[in-house]
Amino acid sequence: MPVPELGVGIGWRPEITGFVAALPGLRFTEVVAESVHPAHPAPDLLELRDRGAAIVPHGVKLSLGGAEPVAAERVAHLAACAQALGAPLVSEHVAFVRAGGIEAGHLLPVPRTRAALDALTANVRRTQAELPVPLAVEPIATLFDWPGAEYTEGDFLTELLERTGALLLLDVANVHANARNRGEDPLDLLDRLPLERVAYCHVAGGSQEGGRYHDTHAAPVPPEVLELITELCARHRPPGFLLERDGRYPPVADLQAELDAIAAASGLRPVT
Repeated sequence: MPVPELGVGIGWRPEITGFVAALPGLRFTEVVAESVHPAHPAPDLLELRDRGAAIVPHGVKLSLGGAEPVAAERVAHLAACAQALGAPLVSEHVAFVRAGGIEAGHLLPVPRTRAALDALTANVRRTQAELPVPLAVEPIATLFDWPGAEYTEGDFLTELLERTGALLLLDVANVHANARNRGEDPLDLLDRLPLERVAYCHVAGGSQEGGRYHDTHAAPVPPEVLELITELCARHRPPGFLLERDGRYPPVADLQAELDAIAAASGLRPVT
């Protein structure tokens, strides 16, 4: 099932529903799946759905990268969200959030080892088997890497996609953050990934704290991330780019300016 052209979008958050709903040209948004009650979605989301906007449920608690099998009830919730919102696909993270019954409360990186890839592959396949739409997986921003890696990040992700047939949710801000913290060139990762598998991209801002760059989603998108969007699109332009904002919401004019900047960097139509 091919992913439709999504264009430039913005994540649906309760604090900015008025702004999101007032964008008549918006064709694409994303909602945190765990915030949705599938039997009674928020009226604003239903209005967007009925206007023809693509709504992507974005999970944060499946723990695809955990050693334990994914919880059936969590997968069922993600599937129900997709059906209720008429979603073209759903997405989750290449991460784990719990182990041994303990909740981390944060997205944690998966070791890039064969054993971890086997566990991740099994959980992605279990999830796909219960979903009515395709699944896109998102590599996270991380402040550290586990020792003993047996794969580069690009090779690890490529093999995961080959094994499962999943799509890739590429967070351009995460690519920037990880390369900056590792002292690497972000273009090296872009050149190692199967970019034709990208379903859509996240874009966000962050901040430098304690010598590390943090992907906070609470700051404007930096110029380096916009430049990375242009580099990505020169290689292969994904179907969509979504602005993530989670806190310190700026004035409406600033949000609109960020959407315009993403459109300009990607060559996609502006959202007004």
